[in-house]
Amino acid sequence: MPIKHWIVIMMENRSFDHLLGYLKKLNSQIDGLTGDESNLYNPADPNSKRVFVNFNSPDVDPNAGHSVQATTQQIFGSSTENKNFPPPMSGFVASAEGMSAGWGPEVLSCFNSTSLSVLSSLAMEFALFDHWFASVPGPTEINRAYLHSCSSHGLGDNDPTKLAEGIPGKTIFTSIGDAGYDWKIYYELLPAALFMQELREYPENFHTLWDFYDDCEAGTLPTYSFIEPRYYTLDSDLLANDQHPSHEISQGELFLKKMYEAVRASPQWNQTALILTYDEHGGYYDHVPTPLDIPNPDGLNSTDPAFNFTRIGIRIPTVIISPWVPKGTLVNKGSGPTPTSEFEHSSIAATLKKVLNLPKFLTKRDEWASTFESVFSLSEPRTDCPATLPDPYPFNLQKPNQHEQPIHELQHNLLLMAQALTGNKDDISPTITEREAGLFVEKQMKEWQTQAKALQENKVFL
Repeated sequence: MPIKHWIVIMMENRSFDHLLGYLKKLNSQIDGLTGDESNLYNPADPNSKRVFVNFNSPDVDPNAGHSVQATTQQIFGSSTENKNFPPPMSGFVASAEGMSAGWGPEVLSCFNSTSLSVLSSLAMEFALFDHWFASVPGPTEINRAYLHSCSSHGLGDNDPTKLAEGIPGKTIFTSIGDAGYDWKIYYELLPAALFMQELREYPENFHTLWDFYDDCEAGTLPTYSFIEPRYYTLDSDLLANDQHPSHEISQGELFLKKMYEAVRASPQWNQTALILTYDEHGGYYDHVPTPLDIPNPDGLNSTDPAFNFTRIGIRIPTVIISPWVPKGTLVNKGSGPTPTSEFEHSSIAATLKKVLNLPKFLTKRDEWASTFESVFSLSEPRTDCPATLPDPYPFNLQKPNQHEQPIHELQHNLLLMAQALTGNKDDISPTITEREAGLFVEKQMKEWQTQAKALQENKVFL
């Protein structure tokens, strides 16, 4: 295996069809959109108005429903799970309209190769996975837990109290560390990885994004790197770049361009794999039925909402980037280790276990998940990989002052988690803005690391 350095970037809340469904027009083998896909306003009424997909999505989109309940409606066309396969994927418009009138057509609006120049280039240049699913048909924090731990340990929604306390369980980071490999988490402002309780014991492994650029340039990347975008807009020059609606998609494109170009210029490029994925679909349409009858990872179920973790989420974009990947690689369904195995976020831990000879799986989920080491199939690294990527498409839309907007659920949960890290008891204003919240969590992160360093020095002194 030529890969010695593994980098994962997880962006926010976009489905495969929403971002990359148009690629079928460029490569008919990709399981994308024909333009004939649609949803009814009322899936139970065949005479209700029908909405078709389009390829003219605006840069700013609604923050549509993506809880377990909302996603169940989007998949099955009603709030009741139906085990008949395949699921119709018929409830996206109804779910969105139930949140806000007029959102229905927007969740069927998709991007194109012009408006997504960076992601399009990466998808066509390296390995595109068109059957990679979110781990859970539910929200951000739960799916990120599966990326790190291959389980949410029974948590089925974004419970602020439980998230502030931390999700228990062993993570892929400490599995790697226990085997003698190094790892780092790079972030801007505050990393969502700290929702994982175990990772709060390793403050020295958290580094700013500027450290990532330095490590790329110096050739000192660790075995495993996890990169988190900026989740808050601080001002007109420091915009959120996580692509979480309604943050600008173009800012995320610029972020991905910078990440790729830093890795591409690194002396470690020929030993590196960069994995780009998204946490979940964000309420946006995808036509591929979600797999059912998936193994529960650890026997733990959610009671509110009631969910047993035996089906996975909606398809999301995933691209694996490396000079060892043949240009234009397309990966469809996984080929094992079981007849029902699929690519989902636990595939990353499963692959790392395999290539690094880690002693144990984290849960039954990564034991089941498909692995992707076979994409690094060339006998020698490519020399034609682009050194730079196209500039993001300039949408030039008149946008509100995003830094003055109220915070959404993920931002709120990050804020409460930041308080828990330092023991901060400040009352949080219900009208706190993105800028105020972003500056607050950044301050708490710095304070937490200072406290941890002082505690460690005190232990050494004693």
